[in-house]
Amino acid sequence: MFANVPAVLAPLRARLLLVLAVLLAVLTPTAPGALAAGKPETGANRPGAEVVAVTRVADRQVDLSVRSTALGGRTVEVRLLTPDGWNPYDRRHRQHWPTLWLLHGCCGDYTSWTSMTDVAETDSLRDVLVVMPEAGWNGWYSDWWNHGRGGDPAWETFHTKELRHLLERDWGASSNRVVAGLSMGGQGALLYAARHPGMFKATAAYSGSAHPLLNDESVDRIMGFFAGQDTDPLRVWGDPVAQRGIWQAHDPFHLAKRLRSIPVYLSCGDGTTGPLDPPGATSALEADFNRQNHALAAELKRVGARQVTTHFYGPGTHGWAYWERELHASLPMLLGALGTDGG
Repeated sequence: MFANVPAVLAPLRARLLLVLAVLLAVLTPTAPGALAAGKPETGANRPGAEVVAVTRVADRQVDLSVRSTALGGRTVEVRLLTPDGWNPYDRRHRQHWPTLWLLHGCCGDYTSWTSMTDVAETDSLRDVLVVMPEAGWNGWYSDWWNHGRGGDPAWETFHTKELRHLLERDWGASSNRVVAGLSMGGQGALLYAARHPGMFKATAAYSGSAHPLLNDESVDRIMGFFAGQDTDPLRVWGDPVAQRGIWQAHDPFHLAKRLRSIPVYLSCGDGTTGPLDPPGATSALEADFNRQNHALAAELKRVGARQVTTHFYGPGTHGWAYWERELHASLPMLLGALGTDGG
């Protein structure tokens, strides 16, 4: 009588298993990053970077912890200075804001601009989203050569592809962008604008490494930075002779033609004691970068750039008091390129 029960129950068991699988798929919690984005992640649309934590650190200041494929799966921080009315969680009425990327220098991090300047209290930035990403102690805004292997760290890919897409998809950034930075970040601002035509509408560099191939002193100096934190200096761009093409591809002077169509702001001191320095302060680094910036300004003029503003202010060292001042001096140009008056 019961001999055929297993055969009868088999189709029923299969149907029950199918129902349970569907229920599990529906009820399984979505990953935190996907919840924040308001959309589930799948193998087809999983981003190269994802936000794994959000921390509000001060009024209008939010830190995103971002896990990046380009950085080998590591998690790094990105600080946002948010505009008035910013609410990325309101998907129905979400705004996309004009965006200023503000890049830190060597030996600093994503907190440098808010901790060392008055950027967070600057009224003209209350209707702009300011993006201050981590770029490594000495990352140099580059995808490292790594002796031909590439891979981690790929800071340029993280910033210009992964992070850009993430911010514009989920965090209220628009495609209306400008970029500025100091020292290493000044070089980064020039490189990103030149190497990614159309991505940024203007760029500003304060005491930036504007022509690292200027002479042997400049090469030796940047190689010294590359070697920081016990790093093999050849990992970044390779050897300046054997991998000359890679070096030139990361030297703003050699990319000057790509900067002809956008406003460019260059500023630097000459390394002697200036009005914002303690008595007797000097800086060989600033003197070197001053020569590099003069060379880049001349090359921009030679290739026909018509929107170059320079402020080579003479006495002044490599310090935050000057960079804060130069940020304010360049904001009219940067905000003008964004189409906002900053009022």
